[in-house]
Amino acid sequence: MAGSPVATVVAPLAQSVQEMSVNGNEPPPQYFLKENSIQPMDSFLPSDPIPIIDISLLSSSSLSSKGGEEELQKLKSTLTSWGCFQAVGHGLSSSFLDKVREVGKQFFALPVEEKEKYSRATDGIEGYGNDPVLSENQVLDWSYRLFLRLQPVDQRKLRLWPENPTEFREVLDEYGTKVKIIMDVLFKAMAKSLNLEENSFSSQFGERAVMQTRFNFYLSCPRPDLVLGVKPHSDRSGITVLLQDKEVEGLQIFKDDKWFKVPVIPHALVVNLGDQMQIMSNGIFKSPIHRVVTNSERMRISVAMFNEPEPEKEIGPVEGLIDEKRPRLYRDVKNYASFNFECFQKGVIPLESAKI
Repeated sequence: MAGSPVATVVAPLAQSVQEMSVNGNEPPPQYFLKENSIQPMDSFLPSDPIPIIDISLLSSSSLSSKGGEEELQKLKSTLTSWGCFQAVGHGLSSSFLDKVREVGKQFFALPVEEKEKYSRATDGIEGYGNDPVLSENQVLDWSYRLFLRLQPVDQRKLRLWPENPTEFREVLDEYGTKVKIIMDVLFKAMAKSLNLEENSFSSQFGERAVMQTRFNFYLSCPRPDLVLGVKPHSDRSGITVLLQDKEVEGLQIFKDDKWFKVPVIPHALVVNLGDQMQIMSNGIFKSPIHRVVTNSERMRISVAMFNEPEPEKEIGPVEGLIDEKRPRLYRDVKNYASFNFECFQKGVIPLESAKI
């Protein structure tokens, strides 16, 4: 639907997020939420918890059991209402998840000049830094990120993969492999929950599907009432798997016109669907809008994994989900990831543009 985003030349800010955070300086207006953003900041209902799904019950061998059938129906109900859940029973050890967090923390703790060796190009997405600025009116996020492509393997830009800490590359490669297995289980389970062939969704991604990761680093912010770590958006992916900070909350989901906190469950993985899954399911499954709030006292880290179709591969609603009662809601699209990113930075809802 669009090519690579084109960055706008915008005058640099006097201070970086890190400098402002360390010095406790007032953020400039470029970081302030616009009046038309989904607000208010304190509108959430912590009493209505994000559903928890046991992934181990969704494997092909478990679905025939009573527990598997019940969990499959719970998955369907959760994804048609929330579009996200906390995943347990995923098979990743607590110690390994701690290691993933630790290599991220160690990288972000490096001196600025060391991290900048892996900076993204001005016109690029991958690498360390902040997101590209696509518009002078773009609200800036109070965060840094390290964005890397894992799949296809021959598209890895290893010059942007940190060599310090020394375990970073090995840990990321292993984590990506394990998360890919989880995503494969979920694609099959989602299809089965809608009485479809188990490869109905995954087959649309192509032989060279894309998998990317984003290590997020959120510094303390003196104005959490006005500034977000990441502004409201829906993901461009099929599925996103997020490893949260072990202690500090920040992620919030927008549902029923209110913001809901996503509590920290130290060794759970937060799974949320992206826009491309909402399109493929013909609107049955939801791609939730979410954001990350800032904290005036504590820093926070998270690690997100995204999977996307081959950029030039067209995706669209599965034919088995289109009938007279539920007509086709979305047109076929390709290069949706780039299109979504541009919309996100400009404050536009990308799914609306994909509707028929």
